[in-house]
Amino acid sequence: MTISIVLADDHVLFRQGLAALLREQPCWEVVGEAGSGEEAIDLVALLKPTVAVLDVEMVGMGGIDAAKRIREISPGTKIVALSMYSSAHYQQRMRRAGASAYVCKSQPIGELVEAVKAVIGGRGYEPGLPELPAPAAMARSARVDADALSEREREVLRLLAEGQRTVVIAETLGISHKTVETYRARLQQKLGINDLSGLVRFAIRAGLISPES
Repeated sequence: MTISIVLADDHVLFRQGLAALLREQPCWEVVGEAGSGEEAIDLVALLKPTVAVLDVEMVGMGGIDAAKRIREISPGTKIVALSMYSSAHYQQRMRRAGASAYVCKSQPIGELVEAVKAVIGGRGYEPGLPELPAPAAMARSARVDADALSEREREVLRLLAEGQRTVVIAETLGISHKTVETYRARLQQKLGINDLSGLVRFAIRAGLISPES
């Protein structure tokens, strides 16, 4: 039996690399690639794939909202969440949206293959991720996380997300180059984000900048 897969991630090179990996598996076929949740929904509606692999955070509609819609239009499609966030509240939100598996991008790439195999077999898959906290702790969002940042941290985040170089940020805020780097490292640690592109997408979701910035 052929396993058909729709893959959604707004980083083109990363998505193409994952698609190549998945196509190496016997009888697996990546039938569609999407750069947003909206595109993923359209592809699933058209193709009714066995599995949809959805990035949690994408410009435009993210994986959480896309998963909810996919469960409505193609209930037989299994959903695998792919995310840069290892925090438990994102796992819970994707689980509630309909995902059966959750793979963090910091994990070995082969974990995605194992996750797809698990959902095809009717199992869940959340390798090496933290235990889920009590339900009351689950309602966090990007805006809530942003509110937990200091005013200066939000300023640095906004300027980073707007594409300003470290030296420009230092001059704008009247701080040293090293201090800017310290703020960036602190932001990545607080938010559980590993790279600049992740900070940009978080800033958009939190409303600190517009997608057109």
